[in-house]
Amino acid sequence: MREVAVIGVGMNKWGELWEKSHRTIWTEAALKAIDEAKVDRVDAMVVGCMSGGLFVGQEHLGALLAEQLGMGPIPGTRVESACASGGLAFRQAYLAVASGMHDIVLATGVEKMTDVDGGAATFALSTAADQEYEGFHGVTFPGLYAMMARVHMQRYGTTREQLAQVAVKNHAHGSLNPNAQFPMKVTAQQVMSSAMVADPMRLLDCSPVTDGAAAAVLVPLEWARKRSSGPFIRVAASAHATDTIALHDREDMAFLGSTAKAAEQAYKQAHIGPSDLSFCEAHDCFTISEVMVIEALGIAERGQGGKLTASGYTALDGKIPVNPSGGLKSKGHPVGATGVAQVFEVVEQLRGACGARQVKNARWALTQNMGGTGASTVIHLFERV
Repeated sequence: MREVAVIGVGMNKWGELWEKSHRTIWTEAALKAIDEAKVDRVDAMVVGCMSGGLFVGQEHLGALLAEQLGMGPIPGTRVESACASGGLAFRQAYLAVASGMHDIVLATGVEKMTDVDGGAATFALSTAADQEYEGFHGVTFPGLYAMMARVHMQRYGTTREQLAQVAVKNHAHGSLNPNAQFPMKVTAQQVMSSAMVADPMRLLDCSPVTDGAAAAVLVPLEWARKRSSGPFIRVAASAHATDTIALHDREDMAFLGSTAKAAEQAYKQAHIGPSDLSFCEAHDCFTISEVMVIEALGIAERGQGGKLTASGYTALDGKIPVNPSGGLKSKGHPVGATGVAQVFEVVEQLRGACGARQVKNARWALTQNMGGTGASTVIHLFERV
């Protein structure tokens, strides 16, 4: 297997992009990545998109978007793993380059979620749950994560204010990100007094509905070294694991088994541990999810994610910053694009190009992108070399 580097990334400002189409949003991000990489072609492209059919009535995205680039007949592939679709697209691009199948591959993610009303968006997202059991009984993702939060709170003593501190931290980070959908700071009191969605999850505990895209260009590391003097962003590990889709089938509703398994594989591949991380981008679709993710990654001890967050350990000036981009909470969550946008943030941070939200002396970074309530997780590790 060849070593792989990311040489170009692209992203547009996320939000409610009424004036832009699904393909336009994607093309903007893809061209930014290609321009930054200074390449005049790609050999293949992968697009992560959870549900183009339900959100905008468009499937067959591999062919459609290859045409948008004017690079057909290159191989164009659409992949889906619910909210982990972007992470999976990046993994497939990584494998294509590492295996020697292709030399220059474009990894992308896109979702346009605001062209439908709230009910239709809720239905589209709910298809990532178990339809015969969870869907049949009307359980949506806020309800599922609320159940996870209740178990975590009762078992470990996690408090309502500790959950709120996840949103406070990530909005503080996102206020420094020009691409963020909601770049404003919030207080713990604002989070805890926002509208109830599914007890104990309130509105400001939940990631928003978002339009957006992100892209990255991957090449063999040796090829990149021949073209410039660096520094280079090396993909040090790629791991993918699954769990039961239905929450009631889990051994432990308060632990993300797929994340723990993928993290174990990734650390082994890169020959590092969680204490070596400079920072990470984690899948904070709800405040409780970040708490559980940092436990599964080994950053926090099991059951102590809320307490660790409240201590400032995961803040921008803490020991291991989590979501310096603002995360899904502040930056936004166009579900198919999120995993690739995490890569965008990692590359920019490792280059030292993030301005006021720059993590000091960043060398090692991790992205964790998951689907559903953690039924699938994709993790990548990156090193500045």
